[in-house]
Amino acid sequence: MSILAVCCGAAVMGEGLARTERQQTLCCGEKEQFMERALTESRIIAIIRGVSPDRILDTARALYAGGIRFIEMTFPQGGDTDGVCRSIRDVAVNLGDRVFVGAGTVLTREQVWAARDSGAEYIISPVVDEAVIEETLKLGMLSIPGAMTPTEIYAAYRAGANFVKVFPASVLGPDYFKAVKAPLPGIPLIAVGGIDENNAAVFLNAGACALGIGGRLIDKKAVEAGDYAAVTRAARRIAEAVK
Repeated sequence: MSILAVCCGAAVMGEGLARTERQQTLCCGEKEQFMERALTESRIIAIIRGVSPDRILDTARALYAGGIRFIEMTFPQGGDTDGVCRSIRDVAVNLGDRVFVGAGTVLTREQVWAARDSGAEYIISPVVDEAVIEETLKLGMLSIPGAMTPTEIYAAYRAGANFVKVFPASVLGPDYFKAVKAPLPGIPLIAVGGIDENNAAVFLNAGACALGIGGRLIDKKAVEAGDYAAVTRAARRIAEAVK
């Protein structure tokens, strides 16, 4: 079971959860709990960076075919923000009943609003910015700021973050997660950076509740060549590795 929502006391199960059902969940005040559980069950966020808007939908479909249910599209700082918003909107409109769409590398309140207006359901940042966390929660989205030290991790969670992204995971190593989880066991951590099918289970066993995977999952050359089957194969390998 990859998605489970509790909506007004009734269980809603299945991978094709309609957006109208998500809205009902929001009306019940349970949207955050629903998405939190969905993420900890699916365990993977696919990070799409630098894929052109005209290829984004096929890329997202390929990821979904491989078992991915959370897809993040990152804002290029100083780059084509409008293009990323278009990408978020296209995926949300066409696959929003099957995947959870988010925005990454979000650094300002304005980007939070732009992402929300485009259809994003969660916000991922590379740093701990209380203003971004506050705005994200106010708009009813999940907040996933990035941190490295225990002080940053605790500050993010205290500010209201639903999850804390720990980066760069491969540099810090699985033992770092074990060490941090000892004094901070109640903070859900997402490992990001250098994760692939070979070390995914190691980081989960070390205390990460989910993984963010980008370049090891989405081969830009394959996307540019229109080889979306390669993206699906990579997604399946990762999905199998975290079962």
